[in-house]
Amino acid sequence: MPIRVAAEPTFRDVLAGSERAQIGMWVCSGSALVAEICAGSGLDWLLIDTEHSPNGLESTLSQLQAVHGYPIMPLVRAPIGDRIIVKQLLDLGVQNLLIPMVDTAEQARDMVAAVRYPPHGVRGVGSALARASRWNRIDGYLARADETIALFVQIETTDAVANVAEIAIVDGVDGLFIGPSDLAASMGLLGQQDHPDVVAAVEQCIRTVTALGKPVGVNAFAPATAERYLAAGARFVLVGADVAILARASETLAATFIRPTGPAGSELPRPSY
Repeated sequence: MPIRVAAEPTFRDVLAGSERAQIGMWVCSGSALVAEICAGSGLDWLLIDTEHSPNGLESTLSQLQAVHGYPIMPLVRAPIGDRIIVKQLLDLGVQNLLIPMVDTAEQARDMVAAVRYPPHGVRGVGSALARASRWNRIDGYLARADETIALFVQIETTDAVANVAEIAIVDGVDGLFIGPSDLAASMGLLGQQDHPDVVAAVEQCIRTVTALGKPVGVNAFAPATAERYLAAGARFVLVGADVAILARASETLAATFIRPTGPAGSELPRPSY
């Protein structure tokens, strides 16, 4: 007899059941090994990125498999809010999906339809071929697939900020995530995600979404900014990224152990072999 399995809880379930905010990090390297290392960190959640990272379907699948079994919740960010891409990610077994650049309630409703089977949506039916249902080893998967998927949408522009209340109340959207970097660019403040106007817009979104009863998260690498958003009511926060941690830590090693040795403090030329 085949082994019968059950779908894992979703990030929606975790957020609803936790009294504290969930702290996570980006996984952008495309490496299943790095993802597994991060999965054992003690953090609450990982965001596997396919928008700005060298990830495709195969590497995303490998990372989901690598982190499975660790006490951490994986989310996957799609590269774009496209129904076909969403279908492929869901069939891989993605249960927690983040859609970037959602500016309107209409876009949000389209993504809700993309993650639901007919008659409530437009998701194509291929569960017998897919990891999502563990190849039909999850009993009744088609009938209760909606319960196994949590959909989050990303607020990243001034239009999205203006429409945040309408987006938040869309049935089937389980939470909103704010991206201050793109929001800053949209505000004419490229590279200034800690600018007071950007911070004020983020906090406005946090207050609005929280008041409407939906969890809201935010990206915040600067510890003081992360603490500020947590105090404002953010329920899930990304505080680092695998590639950024490696870049800064390796730079620290170089700064610590490589010292100038030439006259007047200049470094001697290195030999060429």
